[in-house]
Amino acid sequence: MDLRPNQTIYINNLNEKIKKEELKKSLYAIFSQFGQILDIVALKTLKMRGQAFVIFKEIASASNALRTMQGFPFYDKPMRIAYAKTDSDIVAKIKGTFKERPKKVRPSKPVVTTDDKKDKKKKASNAENTNPNTQSEQPPNQILFLTNLPEETNEMMLSMLFNQFPGFKEVRLVPNRHDIAFVEFATELQSNAAKEALQGFKITPSHAMKITFAKK
Repeated sequence: MDLRPNQTIYINNLNEKIKKEELKKSLYAIFSQFGQILDIVALKTLKMRGQAFVIFKEIASASNALRTMQGFPFYDKPMRIAYAKTDSDIVAKIKGTFKERPKKVRPSKPVVTTDDKKDKKKKASNAENTNPNTQSEQPPNQILFLTNLPEETNEMMLSMLFNQFPGFKEVRLVPNRHDIAFVEFATELQSNAAKEALQGFKITPSHAMKITFAKK
């Protein structure tokens, strides 16, 4: 049965050993590239293990995510993604909450304001582009330097985020430093594309990743 596109995608075949909070953070990290996420629901009950719902603001975001991430190896298991059944209780309930109380949701969910942030980021990055001689910026090369990473950052999370870009080679974490990492690409053009796309990306709502070119 083919389900009609809607803004909620249903994912199964997820690795059941992953803790719920880590699972939600990782899903957010790889799916927020497709558009604004309203919520992610992952339940650890026996019936719902290995499954999750990702609720996007726009149907187009959900469709794009479904096409792009179908079969994506997530914690060593290929994801199976479908549109959620529109009558799914859990999803209807969440959509209902978002419709009923949008004003209350805003302050506690920084995710909702992603679009505003993107506009600000665009302005900021445009300002940087108009002034390429800013002291902090290194000349373009194939290695990116990431800062302001949250404590729970791990190699797999960053790899999943960056390996969607062509030319990705590897992630290198720095021993005893959870807040910084290096990501290497095959060419500086490829590293620049990833840098532009993920600049200011929020791995968690309170940590916007800062990306510069590494010192040679």
